[in-house]
Amino acid sequence: MKAIQILGDISSPRVATNYAMTKPTPQNAEILIRVHAAGITGDEVIWPEPYTRETRIPGHDISGVVSALGPDYNGPLKIGQEAFVLISTDRGEGQADYAICRADEVALKPKSISYEEAAALPIPLLTAWEALLDHGGIKAGMRVLITGASGAVGILAVQLAKKLFGVEVVALASSRNHEALQSVGADEVLDYNTIGWENQLDKVDLVFDTVGAGILEKAWTVVKENGAIVTVGDPAPAWAFGQGEAVEAASHPGVRYKHFIVSPNSERLGKAAEMVDQGVVRPLLVKEFPFEEAEQAWNYARQRARGHKVVISFA
Repeated sequence: MKAIQILGDISSPRVATNYAMTKPTPQNAEILIRVHAAGITGDEVIWPEPYTRETRIPGHDISGVVSALGPDYNGPLKIGQEAFVLISTDRGEGQADYAICRADEVALKPKSISYEEAAALPIPLLTAWEALLDHGGIKAGMRVLITGASGAVGILAVQLAKKLFGVEVVALASSRNHEALQSVGADEVLDYNTIGWENQLDKVDLVFDTVGAGILEKAWTVVKENGAIVTVGDPAPAWAFGQGEAVEAASHPGVRYKHFIVSPNSERLGKAAEMVDQGVVRPLLVKEFPFEEAEQAWNYARQRARGHKVVISFA
C-alpha cells in the first residue's frame, strides 16, 4: 500500500511518500479502514510519537470504508460501511491506504458530506467537545470565551457551545473572521490584535483556549474567580501534564485549569455525524491535496491562519 512518512527527527522532519508499505491485518477486535481521506494536524511533526513508530506513518483523522474486521470484533460495524475515525494519539498511522482502528475510535460517517470533509472533523470536533464538557464543566447559563475561534477547533467549539450547550459565547479571533463566527453562533466577537482586548469584556465562567502563550496568560484576567481555563495550546504550558502549578494560580486560587490531549470517543463522533446531517453543525472548510502532493500538503497545513483544514485524498 502507499503511505506518507515523517522521516528525520523533530529538529529536521521530512515528509515522504512510500508506495511499498505492508498492508496491515486486523487482529483481535480491530477494524481495518480503507482510507479515502486523511486530515493533517501540522503540529504532529513536533510531537514525539511519529518518530517512535517503526513505520513513521502519521495521521489520526481519517474517513473511508470498513474493509475488514478482526476475528473477535462483535460490534455493530459492517464491512462496506462508510466511517470516520479519530485514531488515538499514541498510535496514529492513518495516512495510508489502510489503517488499523479500535472500536472506540470509529463511527459511521455523516451522509451529507464528502470523505474529505469528514476526515477534517474528528480531532477538532472531539477536542472541542471534551474541553467544554469534560474539563470545562459547561452548562446552560454560562458565559464562555473561546480563543483562536476561527481555527478548526475554535469554530467547532463555538458551534457546540451555542447549539449543544446553549451558553453565551464570546469569540476571540482576527476581525476578518468575525462575520463568519457570528453566523455560527458567537454572541460577541473580539479581535486579538486589539491592544487591551482583555479589558473590553465582562468576566467569563469558562475560557477554552486553543492558542496558548500570551493569549493563555491574558485568559487569567478575564475568567471569574470560581471559573475554569481549559487549553490545548501547543506547545503546552510549563504546568501541563502535572509538571507543577501555573504561576497565575497563586493570585487566582479559585480558578481551575487544565491542559489535555484529546481521546477517541466513538459515541460522540456518532452524535456529531447526526448533528452534521441535521444541519446543526457546519463542516469545516477543507483544502484537498492528492497523495502525490503530500509534502506540499504538509507545508500548507503548518501555516497559521490558513482558513482551511488540510486533507490528503487516498481515493
